[in-house]
Amino acid sequence: MSLSNCSLPVLGFAAFSGTGKTTLLEKLIPQLVESGVRIAMVKHAHHEFDVDKPGKDSYRLRKAGASQMLISSRNRNALMTETPEEEHTLNQLLSRLDQNRADLVLVEGFKHESFPKIELRRDELAKQWLHKEDKNIIAIACDSHPDSDLPTLDINDVSAICGFILRWMEGHKAQTATCDSLSPTMLSVDAGRAKILTAIDEPTSSEVHPLESLSGRVLSEDVIAPVNVPSSTNSAMDGFAIRSDDLERDSYQIVGEIYAGHGLGIPLQKGECVRIMTGAPVPEGADTVVMREQAAMDGDLVMFDTRKGAIRPGQNVRQAGEDLKKGAAVFNAGTRLNAASVGMMASLGFNQAKCYKPLTAALFSTGDEVQAPGTLAKESCIYDANRFTVRSMLENLGCRILDLGIIEDSEQALTNTLATAMEKADVVISSGGVSVGDADYIKNVLDALGDINFWRVNMRPGRPLAFGKLGNTPFFGLPGNPVAVMVTFLQFVEPAIRKMQGDANWQPQLFSAVTQEKIRSRLGRTEYTRGIYSISANGQIEVRSTGSQGSGILRSMHEANCLIEVSPEVESAEVGDRVSIIPLVSRL
Repeated sequence: MSLSNCSLPVLGFAAFSGTGKTTLLEKLIPQLVESGVRIAMVKHAHHEFDVDKPGKDSYRLRKAGASQMLISSRNRNALMTETPEEEHTLNQLLSRLDQNRADLVLVEGFKHESFPKIELRRDELAKQWLHKEDKNIIAIACDSHPDSDLPTLDINDVSAICGFILRWMEGHKAQTATCDSLSPTMLSVDAGRAKILTAIDEPTSSEVHPLESLSGRVLSEDVIAPVNVPSSTNSAMDGFAIRSDDLERDSYQIVGEIYAGHGLGIPLQKGECVRIMTGAPVPEGADTVVMREQAAMDGDLVMFDTRKGAIRPGQNVRQAGEDLKKGAAVFNAGTRLNAASVGMMASLGFNQAKCYKPLTAALFSTGDEVQAPGTLAKESCIYDANRFTVRSMLENLGCRILDLGIIEDSEQALTNTLATAMEKADVVISSGGVSVGDADYIKNVLDALGDINFWRVNMRPGRPLAFGKLGNTPFFGLPGNPVAVMVTFLQFVEPAIRKMQGDANWQPQLFSAVTQEKIRSRLGRTEYTRGIYSISANGQIEVRSTGSQGSGILRSMHEANCLIEVSPEVESAEVGDRVSIIPLVSRL
């Protein structure tokens, strides 16, 4: 089903006359365009036609004998070619398209040629089914229920047909970019992230870190408990230790006091008790502690008031190894340590641990319009917010930073910068210069040093993204808008860095919330809206947006505590609908 003269997905519509192909396309194309897909259209006419007007100069020159007539204006151009010998094939026509200006080719007609098609059929026409003879048909859009294993769509539900085409594009072999070509096609967020994670290697080298610098590090080997925690059976509170087989006495003889870090040294006999402090080891024979609030002392005797609570055997005692038993696995390799886990390491007596080596991340901004903060503002320039935003997010992940500053728009400057980054860093991140309009310039430099894909990701904000390898070093080219940089980093860069750090089981938090306002969305595209979530009086998570959602409005990101994610299958989120939210606490 391949068409050798086209690197784009090609999809046709097969139907008998009167089915309404053109009417359907008039409704379908705007929805595809709204989803970010650029459409090239090829239509076959069964009759004589002429796009020119008699009497116009171009018409007169063609009639005078020009076999090709190219006419151009400010807004469009058209090439008219005379084909008196034989009609062009679809393959020949596709070769004449500017494939860098489209994501998808739709074809009306040419139903006898081999390429993917959707069959359109209306029952009222009483025509035979085309898919029974044409094995190139991939789906059926109709107003009945055909006996077929092919996907069936409602011919009157244009949104459903649009959604099917967007999903088909994602799975099409021409959907993805190759390392040596600029891809104008669209990737879904999930597909892009999966491609990146497949290309990223897990770490292999490790080093020993002291206890005081373990927070944020990722263990490279399992940690096994060398001792019991707690190391001995001890009291959970201040009170009096007694024997559980001696609970019925009216009073007990106090035979000593035990403080944390000390012991009694002799077994406790029946009729005896010891005054004991929190954390102090329970003496041999004792197994129950009565809190001091229940005690009344008379010289060296103590009585317990059971009206304040019955005394239960074993109460208020922490058993040796209750938290961790000697020989038990405390942490597995791939665990990222935090304050609590570092405290556990210390409680086990460890003063160091073997962890994966910290990553060094090189970052820089591109563009002659970008200037450093702290300098005098220039006309038509912008301060470099992206580099400092990305730097902060990298430091939050425990990366060491190689800040290469702002790189001027020249091949030599970019080549020198990337060569330095490849040599000294584990990952390279840039912002700006990766949109389709910029890609021809930066692609020349990147191609000379590695294999880089230029992608248009079907998301908002974001979309332009470059990813690949400079030698063996992963490279991310992020978009230029500040909010788009942050959202793209969260969706693609952070998961990759965590994998490179050995963070084996990390998954971003995702909660369900009820939206308190309509959330803008577009069918076929993943939408990320900056939001503020809270807990209602009845314990329900509610969310609203931070207001204006422009990609350059950093304030909306500062005010947000979550991203509201609307999946490509959802046309819009109305008030009261459930949406997914991604909390931003600890990630920014």
